[in-house]
Amino acid sequence: MIDTAAVVPYNSMADKLLLLDFTDANKTLTAEVVNNIDLFSAYVSKQLFDAGATYGIGGYNEHRTVYSRSKVFDSPESNEEPRRLHLGVDIWGPAGTPVFAPLEGIVHSFAFNDQYGDYGATIILHHEWNNFSFHSLYGHLSLKDLEGLTEGRQIQSGELIAHFGEPKENGHWPPHLHFQLIIDMEGKKGDYPGVCKFSEREKYLLNSPDPDMILGMMKHASAG
Repeated sequence: MIDTAAVVPYNSMADKLLLLDFTDANKTLTAEVVNNIDLFSAYVSKQLFDAGATYGIGGYNEHRTVYSRSKVFDSPESNEEPRRLHLGVDIWGPAGTPVFAPLEGIVHSFAFNDQYGDYGATIILHHEWNNFSFHSLYGHLSLKDLEGLTEGRQIQSGELIAHFGEPKENGHWPPHLHFQLIIDMEGKKGDYPGVCKFSEREKYLLNSPDPDMILGMMKHASAG
């Protein structure tokens, strides 16, 4: 794990982290819930409340059926494989939760990816660490966090950069942060796949390594 600043306010001695499962193994997460943003948001909030958890967390390398809620993750041809494998870690919590840069870097790019099920407001930073170049992506943010932002702007470690967005600005998801590491942006700006086809799993996981090497939070998470 890299020594970094916290991405969200978190005290491992006081704050409980709840593992949230969004695969088809979770039978409580029905299609009715997933396809209604109010029900979906209430579901996540209730899971956190019942567990006494500050945040829900999880999702890296997870094959998620919830992506069937949006055509963003489907292939143009109906007989082609859809995208369902998640490439980041999601941290679920209240809208307005602050997000901090874990390392110093610069703003690589940003965008409002405003399709149903997409990232919504998105910021991507570029970092250099021990002569290694990589990027960190922050999805499902508040739209106000993009105001006045410029590419190339210097960002300090621990600097407040964003907040969890409301559904209307975060791609129509329950409030959370999608945090992803990306080595090669492949020429993309303001966006990079956070979900891939299972058949392309190896390729994408090599380019998006486990974000917990930055977060250092998963060891504290429990299922209940």
